[in-house]
Amino acid sequence: MKGEPKFKKVLLKISGDFFAQKNLPLSCASCEFIAQEIKETYETGIQLGVVIGGGNIVRGTTLCPGGIDRYTADFMGMISTVINGMALRNFLSSAGIPCSLYSSIEVKGVVPLFNLEEVKKDLRENKIVILAGGTGNPYFTTDTAAALRAVEIGAEILLKGTKVDGIYEEDPLIHPTAKKFSTLTYDEAIRLGIKVMDMSAITLCKENNIPIIVFKMDVKGNLKRIIMGEKIGSIVQEEK
Repeated sequence: MKGEPKFKKVLLKISGDFFAQKNLPLSCASCEFIAQEIKETYETGIQLGVVIGGGNIVRGTTLCPGGIDRYTADFMGMISTVINGMALRNFLSSAGIPCSLYSSIEVKGVVPLFNLEEVKKDLRENKIVILAGGTGNPYFTTDTAAALRAVEIGAEILLKGTKVDGIYEEDPLIHPTAKKFSTLTYDEAIRLGIKVMDMSAITLCKENNIPIIVFKMDVKGNLKRIIMGEKIGSIVQEEK
């Protein structure tokens, strides 16, 4: 795959589910696959920030019906993203890719606290920057964290890697005949209430004119192909 990348500065959001495999909440094989996909993309010369979910270990909202309050459950979910971040950093480093990891919640002596100026410096020095801990506040999803970090670093695009190949009117894993959208405006996505990304994240991207591409992450090479300009997945942007 030759040519220049279409995007120079990218924020990638990876769902925590991608770090799991079968009965393992955190799979080394899955981490290695993600790291290799990121490595191939990094080698195109782009600046890349990565926000990761933690649902493979703890998904805060699912704990509330069992008696854990939302505030506590959300912080448990944030800690899960730090665990995933440490695993990804390990595999990227093993692959020879310079990277750094920051957390929005303090994990003293383990992961440095998020500092935007340090993050920007690392990006300029061509390091992959992994951003864990969500926004650092309960009641906000890691999707919103991804949109916020995209704005902060000046990303040209927000890519969300999922288990489905785009945006559908209903969950295609439950409704196989659901209609797929190749492109939507921000307002259309908000009006439809799409489930693949929360409304706060879409609104934040709309306000800052950052397009969103939702794509299937577990197809080898998809991430790099998008960076190089191939039309894969579904895009949410100002105009169709």
